[in-house]
Order: sequence, then structure tokens, then C-alpha cells
Amino acid sequence: MKALNSNIKTLSSILLLAILLFQSCIGDDVIMDEVDPVIRITNPIDSLGLNSSYQFEFMYLNNVGQEETVNPEWTNSDNTVATIDQNGLLQPITIGTTDISINYDNGSNIVSTLQKIYVRDTTTIPEMMMERSGTVTTTSSYQLEGDFTLAVNDDGDLILSFADNYEASTALPGLFIYLTNNPNTSSNAFEIAAVSTFSGAHTYNLGAMGLFDYSHVLYFCKPFNVKVGDGEIE
Repeated sequence: MKALNSNIKTLSSILLLAILLFQSCIGDDVIMDEVDPVIRITNPIDSLGLNSSYQFEFMYLNNVGQEETVNPEWTNSDNTVATIDQNGLLQPITIGTTDISINYDNGSNIVSTLQKIYVRDTTTIPEMMMERSGTVTTTSSYQLEGDFTLAVNDDGDLILSFADNYEASTALPGLFIYLTNNPNTSSNAFEIAAVSTFSGAHTYNLGAMGLFDYSHVLYFCKPFNVKVGDGEIE
């Protein structure tokens, strides 16, 4: 009988703990996984030397934020300034300005992006953008806020840095941080780490990754797969 009572108490304790953990990770709304498809130039530039050429690279993300291999169409607005082939190779012709577009028809709609290119009289390829930034905000009843930057350091590693105004609730069990192209789910997201710093400035070294590979920083309560907050990387 003593053993039975002990087992009942143990089961009750486990059940109570599970209920408390579940309640601490409940979000505000039912989460839908679908997002708008996007096509993104992953190595953008502002200008190009007249005697140079440049190979653009891109990423297409479907309606759940997963990368797909597609064959888009490349166009530009002024063929007298530069030409671009269907592999994304840009060849300048004369000093001026043109708009480069990449478009993909996914059967439901045309997904596209545009970039203005300045052809200059220099012969060097301009330095690429090396930093992006954003602000994390809560999507739950728990505190989560703070500014961040995503930058490439001198070693070529991608660094995610949070500012002094970062604050996160310590009441969340199993809180993890991710990079993702679909802020509605942690599925297929890049898992950075379990959150161990809940206040103030801190950084994560993400290794050799592309600055434009992801669109959002995401926080999830991992044990129950519940979203806590996010921030768009601009």
C-alpha cells in the first residue's frame, strides 16, 4: 500500500509539473505555418565597376519558408547600361543606372525582387553590405524584447549581437533561439542555442553562414513547440 501511495504521489507530481510547464509556454494565438513565398538576392551590391562583371546569387523560399531550387527570369530596365543573362551574370556597358529584377512564377503568383545598380567608372567590385539589424518583440504573455544586429566579422563568421536593452523572461522552460525564413514555426529553422542570457548585451557566433540566408530571429519554447517572440532582420 505504501508503495502504491508513493507511486500515486510521484505520478501526481509529474502531472502537476507538466501542467505548469505547458501553461508557462502557452502563446496568444493559434499559429499558422504558411508565409508568403519570396525570392531573395543573397549577395546584393550597390554599384559595379565599368570593367568588371558580377555573378548574382539568389534563394527562393516557398509558402512554408523552405528553400526550393527554381529557374527564375532575370531582367534589367536599361540594356544600354548593363546586360544580365539568365544565370544572373551582370555585365556593365556604360556609366549609368539600371534596375535588376529576378522573377519566378510559382503557378499561383509571380514572386520577384528588384535591385537598383549603379555602373561606375571604377574597376573594382564595391564592398557588399556586411550588417543587418532588427528588434525582437514578444508574441506571448512573457517579456521578450531587444535590438539586435547580424554581421560578418573579420574571420568570415556570422555574429548575432543583442544590445543592452535586451530582456527576456526567466519563467520559460526550454527557451531556444533560432534563425528562420518562417517566423510561424521552428520546423526547418536553424537552431542557435538554448537561451542562457536573459538580460543585457550578449552575442552568438554562428560560424560561416550567409548574411542574407534568413529573414527572422525566432524564439520558441522547445519542449512544447510554442512560439514566444520574433524579430525581422532588415
